[in-house]
Amino acid sequence: MRAVIDNEPIAMIKVGVYRDRSLIGKAYTDDEGRYSADVPEGELVTVKFDTHHSLTNAEDWHPSVVANVVADDRIPLDRLLLKTGHGADAESAVDALSGYLFAAEWEDDDYARTAESRLSGLKQTSEVLQGIQRKLQEYFRAKT
Repeated sequence: MRAVIDNEPIAMIKVGVYRDRSLIGKAYTDDEGRYSADVPEGELVTVKFDTHHSLTNAEDWHPSVVANVVADDRIPLDRLLLKTGHGADAESAVDALSGYLFAAEWEDDDYARTAESRLSGLKQTSEVLQGIQRKLQEYFRAKT
């Protein structure tokens, strides 16, 4: 796990592995941005990289999600996260919004407080993305 801006490793990012709407594995990145999560090999999973509302970095990073990954211990899954308050290229903005869309379905109300705050500082590159961002902010605001 590294930062989009400077490629530096990011510690204490929650890596959640989901299958069929259930969390089946989780880990946190270490000081080098590394993690390891045990999942059944060959399973089709979704992996979300995000902060956790109880941690000191809860409002520092936008999430990222990778859907439809076949679990395999031979293929490392590395992501670049966008720091909140920084400008984003279109790809990073879409990646962050995808992470929030996934979280809207699976995370609890505690998540909403930091999500709404983080979304407010996300700089979008198009009106379409701005519209999605506004809808997500409204959704998370209503949950707090």
